[in-house]
Formats: sequence, structure tokens, C-alpha cells
Amino acid sequence: MNETPTKFDVIIIGGGLAGLCSAIHLSKFSKKVLLIEKNSYPKHKVCGEYISNEVLPYFEYLAINPFNFGAVKIEKFQLSTISNKLISAKLPLGGFGISRYKLDAILAEKAKEIGAIILQDSVLNVNFLKDTFKVETKENGFFTSKISIGAFGKRSLLDVKMNRDFIQKKSPYLGVKIHVKGSFKENVVALHNFKGGYCGVSKVENNAINLCYITDFSSFKKYKNIHDFQEQVVFKNTFLKEVFKNSEAIFESPLTISQISFETKKPIENHIIMCGDAAGMIHPLCGNGMSMAIQSAQMASKLILKYLNDEITTRKTLEKQYIRQWNKKFNLRLKVGHFIAMLFRKDKTAAALLQILKRLPFLLPIIIKFTHGKPMKI
Repeated sequence: MNETPTKFDVIIIGGGLAGLCSAIHLSKFSKKVLLIEKNSYPKHKVCGEYISNEVLPYFEYLAINPFNFGAVKIEKFQLSTISNKLISAKLPLGGFGISRYKLDAILAEKAKEIGAIILQDSVLNVNFLKDTFKVETKENGFFTSKISIGAFGKRSLLDVKMNRDFIQKKSPYLGVKIHVKGSFKENVVALHNFKGGYCGVSKVENNAINLCYITDFSSFKKYKNIHDFQEQVVFKNTFLKEVFKNSEAIFESPLTISQISFETKKPIENHIIMCGDAAGMIHPLCGNGMSMAIQSAQMASKLILKYLNDEITTRKTLEKQYIRQWNKKFNLRLKVGHFIAMLFRKDKTAAALLQILKRLPFLLPIIIKFTHGKPMKI
């Protein structure tokens, strides 16, 4: 028997970084929040697991200190091309490494502690009628709310049901992630390119190394399995070969996710406020998607509070302000991400670019700044 109340101020669909941060933020102000997440916590996800320090002021505001849970401070960045040329730079702001397994669970506990209801269920449909959202779940029936936040990640059945533009286009990318034990500098995040893809490497809590790569599925499907693909393609990058070969897998088998899309998305869809990857996804090559998800949660939560407190008087104004703020904050990052990824897909161009960066190393931190922001204002 479902004993969860049916009426809420806000229903959040998806319990990743954006959804959980929104739940904590809104619950701090005594709003009735329901977060619906299909998976239980903790759970590993295919993710680079590096976050820029720009989010730390906001985490402090939410009473979350990732370093209390083993987060690893990261200060340096390394980049290599498929021809095994390496360049290093200091990260302008720095960042930290923490697994989604750990961070999502921490945020979920904080959300429940502060009053949000977290329901493990799948959302089948969302209808907007007479200024109210009606959310249908698989196991627990219907719930209603004044506001709905879509924080359901890169690709969802709800995207299909809403007939979102990006879902109609091919999504040719495959993501693979594994945690290993081995030797890798604690204060470094590395991005190593191989033919058809690139792999992020960084430390997370408990001395684990996160290896997460993305590749064009057309490159991958030429091989029988992940092992063969890594041996024949990924390990052509000697830096990746060294990390993989001189480490021991923690996971029984790698995690994978397919049909990853970098197409442009709308921040508002059917009056649902989209956050995180549901609103737009930066190329992993730029390594800052987790920070964007967290920042979008803050942006949405602030505006929603104004709307619920009648400081913003119409839904139309709320939606316009969110779209404007989203575009101002993230449009340039996304465009730079697309451009950088396009350059690195072309082997000769990538090699030439790296030569320029080697001769003019001060350019790399400038490029990094284009995909990262300033410390978040509270």
C-alpha cells in the first residue's frame, strides 16, 4: 500500500547529481519534494568522476564536504594524442575526484535527512494539465505537483514519449567505465586519446583509479568484445596501456552505456525544467559534466523557490528566466566542447594542435577555462 502523500510542491524525476542537489536545496526551504529514482543507492555509473572546484561553495551551502568522504584533490591536467604526445598543465581552479557510487549516496542521505521523500520507482508518463503536473509511476500510481524537474540523465524513455528533438537523431557513442587498483598520481586528471575515442583517468576515494572512456560505436563493433577492442585500439595509446596493464580490476566486469547523445537539447520541455544531462551534455573530452549538473540544480532551485513564493508570478516568466540563465551559463561551454571534440576526431589536426600547445603551454589553461566556470555564487 502506497503511504506516500500524492501532492507535492516539486516532483524530481531522476536521482543523479542534478536531481539530488535540487532536492536538498528545495527541502532546505521546507518545500514538499518527491524525488523518483528507478535505482537504489549506492550504484556505480558510467562517469568521469572528476568535478571542478567551482562547485565547492555550493556544496558548502548544502552542508556537503566531499573531502570528508575521501574525495581526492586534483591540481594538474594531462593530455595525450593518439600519436602518444603528452602535454601537462595546472588546472586553473583545480578539482576533485569522487565516485558516483559514493557521492550520489551521500547526497541521497542528505536529501532524506532534510525532508525530501525519495521513492524507488520508474516514471511511466508526465502530463501537464490545468497548471499541474500529473506523474504516473510503475509501482506507486499517480502523484501531482506544481513543478516538475527532469533530471533523468542522458537518455530516457520519457525523452522518447516527449518526442524530444535530439532523440530522433543517431547517438553513435558508447561509454565504458572500470575502477582499478594500481599506480597513478593522486593530484592528476588525464585525458588520453585513441583512434575513435578518449579515456579519462583520475583517482577517486579508497585509492581507486577511475578509467572511463567513450568511443564511436562504429569503431567498437569491429571487435568481438571490450577486451579485444582495448587490446587492438585503446592500448595503442601507450599511457593508457601502462595504466590498464599495471593495475588490477576492482569491478567484476566493465560498466557500459550506449546511445550517448551530444545533440542540442531544450532546457524546458513540456513545461518540465530540465537539469543536468537531460538539459544538455558537454563532451567528456572537456571533463566537466558533473559540475554542470550541480550548477543547473542550483539555477533551477533558486528560480523555483521564487516561483513558489510568488516572487515570479507566472510559469511563462519562470521558464523564460531558466532558459536565459541556462544559455548564458552553458551555451559557450557546450559549443567549445563540440569544437574541441571535432578537432580531436581529426588525427592530423589534433597532432598539430598539440604541437602548438607544447610551444605555447599558457594556451591550455585558457582553453580549460572555456569549459569551466568561476566558483559558484550562493
